[in-house]
Amino acid sequence: MRAPLIAINGCLADGPDPKLELRTRYARAVLDAGGLPVVLAPVGGDAELRAVLERVDGLLLGGGDDFDMARLGRGPTHPSATLTPAAKQDWDFRLAAAALELGLPVLGICYGMQLLGLAEGAHLLQHLPEDRPGAQEHRGDTLHPVRIAAGTKLAGLTGVEALDVVSRHHQALADAPLPWRVCARDEQGLVEAIEREGHPFAVGCQWHPELSDVRSPHAALFRGLVAAARERAQAPVPR
Repeated sequence: MRAPLIAINGCLADGPDPKLELRTRYARAVLDAGGLPVVLAPVGGDAELRAVLERVDGLLLGGGDDFDMARLGRGPTHPSATLTPAAKQDWDFRLAAAALELGLPVLGICYGMQLLGLAEGAHLLQHLPEDRPGAQEHRGDTLHPVRIAAGTKLAGLTGVEALDVVSRHHQALADAPLPWRVCARDEQGLVEAIEREGHPFAVGCQWHPELSDVRSPHAALFRGLVAAARERAQAPVPR
């Protein structure tokens, strides 16, 4: 039985000769969970993008920079934003939409979670704590607890009611529009994880589970992605 193939979107160093970048901890987490990681470059049109997704078994949307909200037509972009290159942002939105449409198992981390929510109408808090006065700090490897909602896929994966998580962000989802549901929040009610109802496996977390030990509950997120990808790979091909 072959290991399921998990595609990972990398970051893009913009300039005259754009360069793809990826922190290997994402690939290592996939490998440790039993998957085979492969990196996607943000090039090609919709046809090529879908052709790639039809050849892989799952998708990991990793961390990244901030969203250009003006480019998305959602008002001004906060001046503190470190913008994702336009080519990558546009490609990532097409990537997320195609993956969800195809029913491809997908895990979004930090930027990747925000991408999944924004792709289907969520609102974004562009700068914490400014957009949420009194909110705790979430930048710079901040360690803080999150509470996992009972009866959710995330609760079933991790087997715990709460987790201490490592945060590296100043933006966050303000909500999770249907068919998404919030499955974890921090102590102040900030959205920390989402999952999509009616989808084989579509989960997003605001923290960085790839920074945790492979024996921790955080690793269950990657195992869940790989298990769903394996099930998809073994499913009979429609004729």
